[in-house]
Amino acid sequence: MIREPAELRVDDSGRVEIPLGLLAEAGISPGTELLAFSDGDGRIVLRRAEDAVRDLLEDGRL
Repeated sequence: MIREPAELRVDDSGRVEIPLGLLAEAGISPGTELLAFSDGDGRIVLRRAEDAVRDLLEDGRL
């Protein structure tokens, strides 16, 4: 299902506020530890830290 995008703005400190509804759709709650990385072409990916570590363990990279 394609969701309606949220328009966000980077403030002078480089911070972005992500709406709670968008976080909830992604299964991310306040206090969740995230990893952020650039996926190139203007994209930044956020992953739950626990999911990223689990993926690495399953792939045998850790």
